Amino acid sequence: MGEIIKNRYDFVVLFDVENGNPNGDPDAGNMPRIDMETNCGIVTDVCLKRKIRNYVEAVKEGEDGYRIYIKENVPLNRSDAEAYQSLNADPKKIKEEKKKTEDFDLKVRDYMCENFFDIRTFGAVMTTFVKDNLNCGQVRGPVQLGFAKSVDAIIPQEITITRVAITTEKDAEGKKTEMGRKYIVPYGLYHVEGYISANLARKVTGFSEEDLELLWQAIINMFELDHSAARGNMSVRKLIVFKHNSEFGNAPAYQLFERIKVKRKDETKPARCFGDYEVEIDSADMPDGVECIEKL
Repeated sequence: MGEIIKNRYDFVVLFDVENGNPNGDPDAGNMPRIDMETNCGIVTDVCLKRKIRNYVEAVKEGEDGYRIYIKENVPLNRSDAEAYQSLNADPKKIKEEKKKTEDFDLKVRDYMCENFFDIRTFGAVMTTFVKDNLNCGQVRGPVQLGFAKSVDAIIPQEITITRVAITTEKDAEGKKTEMGRKYIVPYGLYHVEGYISANLARKVTGFSEEDLELLWQAIINMFELDHSAARGNMSVRKLIVFKHNSEFGNAPAYQLFERIKVKRKDETKPARCFGDYEVEIDSADMPDGVECIEKL
């Protein structure tokens, strides 16, 4: 899968939404997620990883080593079983198989990392004791994302919509239209921080330089293959990467993230586009061994 990464990375992604719902909350009628204390918008790490997975799956189309483990309509046990099949192992006789095959658990884990991009990247819990005694272990991935949070408070709007198509014959007798509603954020600029551990890549998953370049590509384009009326216009605006010249890093991540300042140009009116913000990156006098790279 190529040369394993040798450098630690910390990165920041700025993305925005216009007239859309970036991440609905099922506990609140699919209203955009918000921090109840600050009213800042939230997008979960799970949501962002889903978009990265979808992009990789689309551009690689099942290419060897770049399949996706967490995907729609594919039971996890089906993928787990492949690792056992690669070793000609019977999951119903797991104790005997472990005695027969040296480093059995390690070989099963390595098979999953080699074949599934998202396991190699984000890690996975592959202990699925359902029906068959399949256990591929737990993998802590080198790439971790936090929750995205909007720079400013957002005010979700509930938009009433109508349609001329009637659902049933009975309804058609008494009405000509049906009502519905959708939630949107008129505009929001979101900020998310990420981390890449070269140590975990080397010791656990084998995350490579090729994987890293694909990850940057997927982050930059994660909304380009995900457009829908519900999500409005969503775009990645900035990808700022801090590259350390060592495996364990040369400076705390928070010190690097604090070098990025995002502020509204005019505080007297609400932001309605990315141009309403200024992004300042203090890349002068970086800590020794750290390079700031603007990928976008």
